[in-house]
Amino acid sequence: MLRGGKAQLGKAPWRKAKPGRDESEKSGTGRIRLGRDRLARGLELTRNAADGAADVFQPLITVARGVRRLAGKARQSWSATPKDRRGPTLLLVAGCVMGVALVPLGPVLALIAVMAAAAWAGRERAPARTGPGPAEAARLQSLYEALVPYFSVPDDPAPLYAHGGSWTAALHDPVFDDSGRLAELRIVYPAYFTDGEAASRARIEQVLHAKSGRGREYRFRWDEEGNRLLMRVLPALSTAIAAQRFVTAPGETVLGFTDADAVQRTVPVTVAAAEAAEDAADTWDASPVIWRTGPRSTEPHLLAVGGPGAGTTTLLRSIALQALPDGDVLIVEGSGTGEYTCLSGRTGVLAVECGLAGALSSLEWAAHETERRLISMNRARQAGRPAPEDTRRPLWILLDRPAVLGHLAAADGHTDPQTLLQVPLRHGRAASVTVVVAEQYDALDALSETVRTHTRARVALGATGADEVTAVLGAAPNTTPAPDVPPGRGYVRLGTGPVLRLQVPATPDPYEDATEEAHRQAVLELLPERQGGGEGPSRARRAAQLSFEKTGAGDGAGTRELTGAPATADG
Repeated sequence: MLRGGKAQLGKAPWRKAKPGRDESEKSGTGRIRLGRDRLARGLELTRNAADGAADVFQPLITVARGVRRLAGKARQSWSATPKDRRGPTLLLVAGCVMGVALVPLGPVLALIAVMAAAAWAGRERAPARTGPGPAEAARLQSLYEALVPYFSVPDDPAPLYAHGGSWTAALHDPVFDDSGRLAELRIVYPAYFTDGEAASRARIEQVLHAKSGRGREYRFRWDEEGNRLLMRVLPALSTAIAAQRFVTAPGETVLGFTDADAVQRTVPVTVAAAEAAEDAADTWDASPVIWRTGPRSTEPHLLAVGGPGAGTTTLLRSIALQALPDGDVLIVEGSGTGEYTCLSGRTGVLAVECGLAGALSSLEWAAHETERRLISMNRARQAGRPAPEDTRRPLWILLDRPAVLGHLAAADGHTDPQTLLQVPLRHGRAASVTVVVAEQYDALDALSETVRTHTRARVALGATGADEVTAVLGAAPNTTPAPDVPPGRGYVRLGTGPVLRLQVPATPDPYEDATEEAHRQAVLELLPERQGGGEGPSRARRAAQLSFEKTGAGDGAGTRELTGAPATADG
């Protein structure tokens, strides 16, 4: 019993048992959850109240932000105002304030105007986009994946280009046009890439051209020292520049116009505004390609090559119109289509030949004239006198399609007209004789070695491949050729200079029915008067005419035909 009593006493039935550990934890968790819910509801109420207050006070916030911006601009303007002009400025502002105060309802209207200006200045502007969008990023990633096979090797421990990699480390500063296509991109490539080989560069340029969008012209600039490649889309050269008097020095000829960053010189040009009135015109500064001729020229003769309709005849016609004010022009047309009929019989034009007999006689006279000039200049120098005036007057020999005349001469057993160009080509620079030859790509092999060697100024016109352009210019262009180009569009290289894009001024045949009226009038205004009026031909032209008569040049069928060409609108 004692044992049982002790047991009964040990239980202490009158004392309350302490709550268990599980019950204590449950009650604490419930209080925490309850407090968290209350806090969340309080934060939500506070957020809703803040949003409502922001909506209510948004106009006031906008006006306050605008006032702050206007005040900042006023402070900057005041700081930029010279000290000697601050007094008159304050006087002007005070006068304006007094005038507004005296006007009925002036202060109210001024306050409304200030509030409106502040509201406009304080409006929220759309944030500028800081990176490419999803579609543009996908295009860059596709371009990156296309470059992986060319810019990666299996042994590279940390490849810059890898399948599944990111483009952000290799492609920098992307610029997109309105259509979402790349307009400019800077590419970083590994140092082991063979950028010194033309074939390797051509493969990369071909991939970039295909992935960035065809139908546009791209310029690629390789930085071999920094392992960088800059790709840029070039805008189309303007075709609105027609034939006109260009501001040039003696001995300078404008072959056409190129990109603004390609040359360091500009000339003012007049362009007819198509969208304005018919007599309206606009003048701006264009970047010309200047060809210098004369005794000090390093490229005294020119070769122009192009396909049918590429604009080689337009180029020769433009050169002739620029040469006539200060020189004499002899034109030999091998195609016989009458492209130079507008120049026949004009003052300064010695002859326009389209027949084989007349061409041979004219070119033979040109060779003798070159020799005569050299002899006269040598005698004058030995006698201590200046060179005669007739030897200093420029003589231009324009030969269009000599391969056709060569075939005719070979069939008839005559001398190839190109052999008669040896003396003018070799010694023409000292005698102020300039030779310009135009030929087509399919007859390029028919040109003689003398013509190829001494025509160091080269022009390649028309839509053609890079290989053909390289064969003509001696260097590859740093731009991709466009598939469709207007007449007169191509490339030019003067001597060992860089290859430049070129757009020849529009100089069509004014007697052609399809010629635009604006271009027709531009050419007619540049044509000299017909021979027989005014003071008559110069001494050099009279000597040339006498030489033609002695050598029988007047017996050529082409001469008789073009000399009798009817006069049209130009009179």
